[in-house]
Amino acid sequence: MAHILYIEDEKEIGQWVTEDLTERGHQVTWLISGNELEKYINDIDLAILDIMLPGLDGFSIGKRIKKVKPDTPIVMLSARSAVEDKIEGLSFADDYVTKPFHPDELAARVDALLRRFQKEEDRLEIGHLQIDTKSLVIINKHTAEEILLTGKQYQLFQYFLRHLNQILTKEQLYEGVWGEQFMEGDKTLMVHIRYLREKIEENPAKPTIIETIRGIGYRVKK
Repeated sequence: MAHILYIEDEKEIGQWVTEDLTERGHQVTWLISGNELEKYINDIDLAILDIMLPGLDGFSIGKRIKKVKPDTPIVMLSARSAVEDKIEGLSFADDYVTKPFHPDELAARVDALLRRFQKEEDRLEIGHLQIDTKSLVIINKHTAEEILLTGKQYQLFQYFLRHLNQILTKEQLYEGVWGEQFMEGDKTLMVHIRYLREKIEENPAKPTIIETIRGIGYRVKK
């Protein structure tokens, strides 16, 4: 999951882009101007900036971001398709998208930039799995195919990744992922782990990724 700063003053566009990227697993901070930029600039993985904004325009905001965090990828959005605008935008930004655009196109460009700027520490390999810990894209190295999980499966696997090499009790897992007190006898966690193993294990009957620690809980080892 990436933290995306999105600055757009057109509320209808801002709302559907924010909702779409959130549904795709990203954390989106949507602002209508650059006034609060300093509050978020050090915590973002990518910025999407409209050019025509109240106050500072997108060009000025983008240049400020690059000055403070040169490794932050930036996508410029604009209804202006003039070559001069594109040249100015691409003089510092990493992509330029002209309105109107399809959400799938924007999402694909965002994912491509996140991969390009990915840091080595954001890559994790466990067994046959290659994991992008920012976007939580999981690839089976043997087949080169992406493994798609449901929302709760992602949350459960992400909890394991945040606690690599630790033995986690059923209580810890349930309360950490579901945010509720674990009730002895509740099969919810066990069922979700079974389904998760069916997705990520080469042989779910003999799991090597999610280990069962008899009498205690589970562990994922790097």
